[in-house]
Amino acid sequence: MIPAVSRIGQAPHRRWLRVAVMTASMSTVAAVMSGCGSIGGFTGAAAGIMTGAATGNPAIGIGVGVAVRSATDAGVAKVFRDMQRAEQDQVAQAAGQMAVGESRLWSVHHRLSYNDARGEVTVLRNIDNALAPCKEVAVSVEGGKKDAITWQWFTTQVCQHSSGAWQWAAAEPAVERWGVLH
Repeated sequence: MIPAVSRIGQAPHRRWLRVAVMTASMSTVAAVMSGCGSIGGFTGAAAGIMTGAATGNPAIGIGVGVAVRSATDAGVAKVFRDMQRAEQDQVAQAAGQMAVGESRLWSVHHRLSYNDARGEVTVLRNIDNALAPCKEVAVSVEGGKKDAITWQWFTTQVCQHSSGAWQWAAAEPAVERWGVLH
């Protein structure tokens, strides 16, 4: 059986492979040149343009572009949620081992080395309740540039899970100033 030949003289599977490679290349360039917040838009646009050009059908290009943008945005959001969870777990574990009034430094080094976080945690008080032992803590987060580092302080609660691990008690911190911790 002879494979079907496209309008541009290539077997269809080779044309799609070339489009996929070009889309991946464009996505990589877009990721390097843009911030993580706009990577979905650039990736979706690149995929849509390439697909529309390869198929000759702009409707398919738009559909692919929207799907790629959505998938990329969801992937980026998951990466940042995982980073946030690691930071919150580090703070909670440090606070769980501390007595009231005690302070410790905390830090998290992410696999991507993007937005590594550090700060200080201080246990303010124990919170007794029937569900789990909890502690109110003050947490600092280091921010700013290397030449102008700033520290912002926030309060939250951590509680001990039935497994023994200390965990962040709030589903989401209440303010946007948390940066990657929100």
